[in-house]
Amino acid sequence: MPDGFVRREFDWNLLHTFVVIVEERSITRAANRLLLRQPSVSNALKRLEDRLGQPLIDRAPGRFELTDAGRILYRECQHICGAIGRLGHLMATGRTEVSGHIRLLLASHVVFPPLNAVMARFHAAHPLVTLEHEVARSAVVAQNVLSRQASAGIGLVASPNPQLRYRPLFREHFGFFCGPSHRLFGRRDLTAADLRDEPFVSFSTDTPTDALRAIALLRAHHGLTGRTVGTSSNLEEVRRMIIAGLGVGPLPVHVVERDVRDGLLWRLPPYDDVRGPGGPAPVDIFLVTNPRTTLSQAERLFLTMLNAHADTAPGGFFVYPAP
Repeated sequence: MPDGFVRREFDWNLLHTFVVIVEERSITRAANRLLLRQPSVSNALKRLEDRLGQPLIDRAPGRFELTDAGRILYRECQHICGAIGRLGHLMATGRTEVSGHIRLLLASHVVFPPLNAVMARFHAAHPLVTLEHEVARSAVVAQNVLSRQASAGIGLVASPNPQLRYRPLFREHFGFFCGPSHRLFGRRDLTAADLRDEPFVSFSTDTPTDALRAIALLRAHHGLTGRTVGTSSNLEEVRRMIIAGLGVGPLPVHVVERDVRDGLLWRLPPYDDVRGPGGPAPVDIFLVTNPRTTLSQAERLFLTMLNAHADTAPGGFFVYPAP
């Protein structure tokens, strides 16, 4: 295909759709993220493949792999989409009052009061700046920051990318919980041994080599070998399955304090008075930034304020529950 034809006739929105499909590794999840119907996303992929004259993704039941052409296109698209998306924000830096747009990607249900405080202070000081928060899997958070489609991200880290910077913001501790209909609900005489054969609900990244490896290690330490009956990458959906009584499962202790008070969840051992390999699972949450990204004035001010607030914590990051 002649280069001139591509530049004149090409629908550049197809590239953004392709990037989201690759990041989500699913047409369905990409459609949900783009707020589109699944057939529209499938048709966009087909139009892109037809326009380029070659397949980009090898899809079959249980299989999702980029072709060689797909890998090349994805690598280039990350920089193209990121650069296009940031043009408007960078052009706002010449105004007298601070304005612009900040796009922040977060892992699901990040409960971090200092972030709320920083947002309130920042908005009071710079009311013309708009904020966009998007919830995504931690791997997608990092991909968007790497491709410069997001100002920054907040999430878990499985394998650090040498091209990104990671600043620990807080450490949360995961305990095990069950819902009101579960046979262990309300019992205070339990030990971790009582959970060994219980059906389990957990996160997709609860493996020894992924972001929530601390939970996998805690399960192994206590011999919790019950069958896994439900998984999700979204904290709210894991919480839903636990409350529904599908099985016991891990949740951040400080995130679900209100649910425990309201009788929706019951805390199971090991309890938070235990520290060491058999205690609640510690998981660090990071601020992810890209040193190669040219930040707008608004983005610089916001991240400076967030980092300064985190610096006030003992050791440079917060711990929940507080020691």
